[in-house]
Amino acid sequence: MRLPLLLISLLGYVCYLSSATALTYKLHAHEIACFFAHAQEKGLKLAFYFAVQSGGSFDIDFSVVGPDQLTIILEGTKERQGDYVFTAKQPGEYRFCFNNDMSTFAEKMVDFEISVENESKAASLPSKQGTSPEQTSALEESILKVSRDLSTIHRNQKYFRTRENRNMSTVKSTESRIFNFSVMESLLMISMAGLQVFIVRFFFQGARKGYV
Repeated sequence: MRLPLLLISLLGYVCYLSSATALTYKLHAHEIACFFAHAQEKGLKLAFYFAVQSGGSFDIDFSVVGPDQLTIILEGTKERQGDYVFTAKQPGEYRFCFNNDMSTFAEKMVDFEISVENESKAASLPSKQGTSPEQTSALEESILKVSRDLSTIHRNQKYFRTRENRNMSTVKSTESRIFNFSVMESLLMISMAGLQVFIVRFFFQGARKGYV
């Protein structure tokens, strides 16, 4: 019973060290959308990931502004996706903005995740009576390694999901173009056939047989 309780305590400790927000947002044309993350103290790690899933050329403008609303920490134009980590130099609310002002009518579907991580370890880790510090430390390292591996798998899943969505959008666009061109070609062939019939009938009408 002691080992499962210790594992649960360590899992809760790891979850306490980080907080994350993952969202999907539809950005309309000429829209600017901002989201906020609060860093309680100086030195915390803020991770910012985004990927444009659909719309236009799969690009977006973005910026990250510090708590003073003046310092631009990160910015980019016409980016398809990004994965950034920076250290909070001062406590407060950090603003993460997406700008779709470049699009005249295209809507953009953006997946993004904002997480605040505390890398500092607590002075006293949760433990049960009868467990040695070495055992607690080993379990803690194992839990942290599992957490990092899960985070990596999660990022890889997002990457492949983004590629799948973009490829599917390309396939649908190509299919639509092929269909439109096929319809235009069919209408052109029907028009050409009708024009040929009209010309032949025109030359072979009663009063104009002498022109042949």
